[in-house]
Amino acid sequence: MPRVSLLHRTTYRYRNPVALGEHRAMARPMESFDQHVLSADLTITPEPSLVRTIHDLSNAAVTAARFEGRADHLEFVLRAEVEHRPERCASAQDDDTVLGTDGFAYAPGDAHALSPFVGNAADAGDAAVDPWARRFLKPVGRTRIATLLSDMTHAIRDEFAYELRVSGKPQPAAETLERRRGSCRDFAVLLMTAARRHGLAAQFVSGYVYGAPGGGAPTGGGHTHAWARAYLPEVGWCDFDPTNGIIGARGLIRVAAVANPRDAVPLHGSWSGFASDFIGLDVEVAICAHDPADTQPIEEKGIAQQVI
Repeated sequence: MPRVSLLHRTTYRYRNPVALGEHRAMARPMESFDQHVLSADLTITPEPSLVRTIHDLSNAAVTAARFEGRADHLEFVLRAEVEHRPERCASAQDDDTVLGTDGFAYAPGDAHALSPFVGNAADAGDAAVDPWARRFLKPVGRTRIATLLSDMTHAIRDEFAYELRVSGKPQPAAETLERRRGSCRDFAVLLMTAARRHGLAAQFVSGYVYGAPGGGAPTGGGHTHAWARAYLPEVGWCDFDPTNGIIGARGLIRVAAVANPRDAVPLHGSWSGFASDFIGLDVEVAICAHDPADTQPIEEKGIAQQVI
């Protein structure tokens, strides 16, 4: 039962003082049966004139901040302690549901609730993913959903090159397939899109990673991370991290799970000034996991700074 200490710092820097508009931060880990937030403190500099926290449609915590006056920098610092119990999550391998070559259909009641996460099968951009997605079906007979998703997760991990890109929206799944490379959010979108092409409900997940299979440093650490979830009829939502080949929630702390990646941006807002006033953005994430029975950290990731 690791206890995870988390620091997430984002700093905007400006050449001259600018007027700051409203900013919205999505960084606080979600409360769930497998992750319990022991403490969470968000410090904002300069001090906002108004701060309020809401639960959005996905039940993620979003802090909105408004400002008066001007400033030459803006900094958000989240410090949190999380009790992480990934072993409480059902294993995808416990689900024996199968699908045929014509895709999968949920029971009517589930289908209605899951419709936002299945997507639009008529989307031409998604259709370009079909040949790759169908590669993981058995040539004869039916394929277990858990096996399909696991094989796709490991194929992305083994066959695609990871590249760090700390800003910008995810590239389309078809582009990732063509380039054979991408960031964690690109891989998450590819897996999510491929799963949906089979009729499966899938989510884009934003959060933090602090572990990798077999120990060692995870790919995508040092900043926010992204992966996918899929809904399996017998066990519910299960996590699949194609960047690290992780099946399940081990080492993964969720902040938001959404139908569309645009709804899981860690921080966004506005400012007024000259375009030349913007100097850069620094993002720092540090995670340290401790065994509660031991005072020594079982795994630690030092702060990694990205400047763009």
